[in-house]
Amino acid sequence: MIRLVFLATFYMGLAYGSRRSDLFMTHGADMVHEPSPPLLLGTCESLVAPNGYPCKEYQVTTEDGYILSMQNIPGGRSVGGSEGGRRQPVLLQHGILMDGMTWLLDNPDQSLGYILADSGFDVWIANTRGTRWSIKHQFTGLGHGTNWWSMNSLPLLGLCIVKQGRKCIMHIPEFNPKGKVVADFLNKLCSKHGIDCYDLMSLFTGKNCCLNSSTVDLFLKYEPQPTSTKNMVHLAQMVRKGVLTKFDYGSPEANTVHYSQLKPPLYNMSNIPSNLPLFLSYGGQDALSDVKDIQLLLDNLKFHDADKLTVQFLKDFAHADFVMGVNAKIIVYNPIIAFFNSQ
Repeated sequence: MIRLVFLATFYMGLAYGSRRSDLFMTHGADMVHEPSPPLLLGTCESLVAPNGYPCKEYQVTTEDGYILSMQNIPGGRSVGGSEGGRRQPVLLQHGILMDGMTWLLDNPDQSLGYILADSGFDVWIANTRGTRWSIKHQFTGLGHGTNWWSMNSLPLLGLCIVKQGRKCIMHIPEFNPKGKVVADFLNKLCSKHGIDCYDLMSLFTGKNCCLNSSTVDLFLKYEPQPTSTKNMVHLAQMVRKGVLTKFDYGSPEANTVHYSQLKPPLYNMSNIPSNLPLFLSYGGQDALSDVKDIQLLLDNLKFHDADKLTVQFLKDFAHADFVMGVNAKIIVYNPIIAFFNSQ
C-alpha cells in the first residue's frame, strides 16, 4: 500500500517581508518578469545528491503520451539506497502552482522529503503536468490542447505512477504564474488602495508565524510552477460559490454533456473510506484552507473510524508554515511520522 502525504501548497510566488518577489522585479509602475534560475540538472543531481542522499530519476509515460517526472529517495544519509525495497513507500504530492522541489528546498533537517528518508521511509516525489520536469510529450507540443490536465485529474496521478500506463485526460492551455498576464494582474492589484504589495504572500496565505527569510528567498527563486488555466478557473469557481464541486462548464447544456446533469456534481467527502488512515493538520491563520473550510470537511468525516483519523490544529500557523516553517519538523512532521508508524 502506498501512503499519500498531502500538504496543501498553493502559492502565487509573491512578495515576502519587505520585498516584492524574486519572480517579479518592479521598475516604477511596471512589473517585469524575472525568470527562475535555470536548472540544467535533474532534481536528484542538483538538490538531493549534494546533501548525501541516494536518489533516482524516473519517467512515467501515460497512454496518451505525456511524460511525468518522479524522484525516488530510497534511503537516508546513513543507510544508502539498498534498503528502499523493504521500506514503506510514501508519495509526496505538491500543491497547485508548485513542483516536487517544494519538499527539498530547506536543509535536510527541516525538509519533509529528507526527514522521511532519514526516518526509514522510501520517498517518492511527484511532479505534475506542466511543471519544470514534466513538460515533455511523445507526440505533441507543450501547448497542444489534448495533453493538459485538470484539477479533477489529480487523484489519478497515483494510478498513472504505479501502473505506468493508465490514461489521464489532460487539457486546457497553460496558466503561467511567471508570465505577462499575471504580472499585469499584479500591477493592477497593487494600484488598489489598501493592498500591501510588499507582503502579498501574507495576503494570499495568511499571516505566517514561523518562516525563515532565507528559505523563502530560495523558494521564490524556483517557484511557482505553471498549471493549467482550467485549474485556476475551477479554483475560482469553488471560492466564489463556496461549494466543492467538479468543474462548471458554464451552461446547463455543456454540463449535461460532461456529467449528464444540469449542474456540476459535488465532491462527496463522506465517500472517503471510513477505515482509511488520515492525518489532518490545519492552521488558525491559514487564509487558503481556513478554519471554516476544515470544519466543513470534518463534519463530512464525522463517521470516520476514530482510530484512523488524527486531527491537529495549530492556531498560529498559516499556509506556508506547514512547508517552510522553522518549527514544522517538531510540530507537524514528527507527528505525521508517528501516525504512519502507528498504522
